[in-house]
Amino acid sequence: MEKFKIFIQLTRLNKPIGFLLLFWPCAWGLTLAYYYSGTTTLYTKYILLFFLGSVLMRSAGCIFNDIIDRDLDKKVQRTRERPIASKKISVFEAFIYVAILCLAALLILVQFNLLTILLGMGSMAFAFAYPFMKRITYWPQLFLGLTFNWGIIMGWTSMINSISIEPLILYLAAIFWTLGYDTIYGLQDIHDDEIIGIKSTSIKFKNNVKVFVGTCYILCILCVLILGLLMEINKYSLLLSVFFILSLMYQIKIFKSDSPKSCLFCFKMNNFTGLFIFLFIFSFNLL
Repeated sequence: MEKFKIFIQLTRLNKPIGFLLLFWPCAWGLTLAYYYSGTTTLYTKYILLFFLGSVLMRSAGCIFNDIIDRDLDKKVQRTRERPIASKKISVFEAFIYVAILCLAALLILVQFNLLTILLGMGSMAFAFAYPFMKRITYWPQLFLGLTFNWGIIMGWTSMINSISIEPLILYLAAIFWTLGYDTIYGLQDIHDDEIIGIKSTSIKFKNNVKVFVGTCYILCILCVLILGLLMEINKYSLLLSVFFILSLMYQIKIFKSDSPKSCLFCFKMNNFTGLFIFLFIFSFNLL
């Protein structure tokens, strides 16, 4: 039972916001492709596979991140009790968990076409390079955006088996989205991070953080709306964009850089933003 609790802590399965923020972009890409392919059975099957893949890869990523950050985590109030940092589990055991989770994810990946498999294998390099970015650049959130939203491209290619302008625009929108929400998230640890030398957009833009997050969210909104106009979607679908736009604007209004509680609340709100964008894209198929 104790090992099970440690595994849950390692993989953050008790905090589903992580794998949901990885899954929503996959669902967007799939749903965008579904608009063109119309293959309902395949779409339903792939939604389930991408969900499982998101849980597995997010879990593996969390453990690998904790292995790399174990010495830093000891110095941060919010992370010092993580299993590896607090030595509840050895690094060797943690690596075994990573290997098992990646193998399970690979078994899911090989269910797709060759292009999607190659894209998925390529994304592994991004995923395992991410923990090092905060040591060398003030833009680790940008790297996270490139990595976390790769599922848009994979979701599209799994159905269409080629790359087009539509998923690329959506991918760009998602990168700005991630830049915004992860900057908010990073504000929770800004004081500890500055002391130990960790870099982030939260620190880089700390004096104008609302302006930076607001700019990112506005660019995200513009990209999604441009996508809708490019696809000449129904005007009633366009009305549904109000929900995800309001969810982003509300975050900008209420988060406070000196209030970790408000930052965490706004970060978690992005699960609803992801859902609203999913419903917006899904409406293309209905209206």
